[in-house]
Amino acid sequence: MKRVLILGAGTAGTMMANHLNRKLNKKEWAITIVDQYEKHYYQPGFLFIPFDIYSERDVIKRKTDFIPKDVEYIKSTIELIEADKNQVVLKNDWVIPYDVLIIATGCEIVPGEVDGVMEAWRKDIFDFYTIEGSVALRDKLKDWQGGKLVVHVTEMPIKCPVAPLEFIFLADWFFKEKLKMRDKVELIYVTPLDGAFTKQTCSDTLSYLFPKKNIKMINNFSIPHVDAKNKKLISVDGKEVDYDLLVTVPVNMGSSVIDRSNLGDELNFVPTDKHTLQSKKHENIFVIGDATDLPASKAGSVAHFQAEILTENILSYIVNKPLKAHFDGHANCYIESGYNKALLIDFNYDIEPVEGTFPIPGIGPFSLLKESRINHLGKLAFKTIYWNMLLRGIPIPTVTAELKTSGKKLNNPANPS
Repeated sequence: MKRVLILGAGTAGTMMANHLNRKLNKKEWAITIVDQYEKHYYQPGFLFIPFDIYSERDVIKRKTDFIPKDVEYIKSTIELIEADKNQVVLKNDWVIPYDVLIIATGCEIVPGEVDGVMEAWRKDIFDFYTIEGSVALRDKLKDWQGGKLVVHVTEMPIKCPVAPLEFIFLADWFFKEKLKMRDKVELIYVTPLDGAFTKQTCSDTLSYLFPKKNIKMINNFSIPHVDAKNKKLISVDGKEVDYDLLVTVPVNMGSSVIDRSNLGDELNFVPTDKHTLQSKKHENIFVIGDATDLPASKAGSVAHFQAEILTENILSYIVNKPLKAHFDGHANCYIESGYNKALLIDFNYDIEPVEGTFPIPGIGPFSLLKESRINHLGKLAFKTIYWNMLLRGIPIPTVTAELKTSGKKLNNPANPS
């Protein structure tokens, strides 16, 4: 019996387990998935916890609720990937051989990469990219008396690149409508980018929201360290930004097992063919989701689209056929803008976010690159879709893995990457 071994039972790994469980011949292939944690987190929900929109109950379930019974699940830490031997070493020197390996180990925040951050970690400096961070920030905001709240992005790439923008837009709504103290809060957005977002058309569209919401943006700000004692961000060229409360998006890095196994780049992301999702170093290793080094967003929707493509390519690989299924970098993201409104962007490697309708051309019901209430409702509905469809590998009607150009005003194509 041959084995497909999946490392990581997060969003990407769980979807692959479900897809392959339906497609592989069970008389010839076994599927094993390894993960050290029992809980599965709906990570997009972390954004809402500091503002008391979601609670922990909304974002946590058991991993085993979504892994098929036919798939062997091993709860263990992963010590080493020995690619040249086609095997993975788990704790206690437990060795698991494989014929095909899928790396879905994700990425994680590493706040210690910036000097000074840990001196005030979850005291005056918080994250919302972890369940612990979002809950601690919720508790902090309950008693916070106001001042300068700085939302800061350390460097790219990060999981869900729109999340920091959503956070500061929701903070404007939260302090004004819920806590009735917006006049006591100065909101500042600090980014290493030229503008609000990585895609220029989207950045241009979002820029009007900053003066509208009285939010100051400081761009091109690269940070070597934080002066936690004096509550200052200090850039490489000596510029300073004062804060009373810092909400930071730390450096994002791939799993440390990638570093130990000598399979990644300087940030522990695995060099991956951006179309086939095959490792650039080992033909029987495939990579999906946040673990890749692809020039695509690290977001759940991207992993969803990748999973459909990767399933077809693995089925081709195991029968020695060319890998014809091509991932085009498709990403689809809602951007909460506060006051029960949101924007929606749909783009890929070559096409920037543009106006239009989604998912049905000319009908919608969602509008692209424009604020609307129905987009906000779509963002909230995504949680139900995530738990009941995406994780289980169930296709979403009318939403394809490849970007649809129909229904879009394609007047702003990007240069192919």
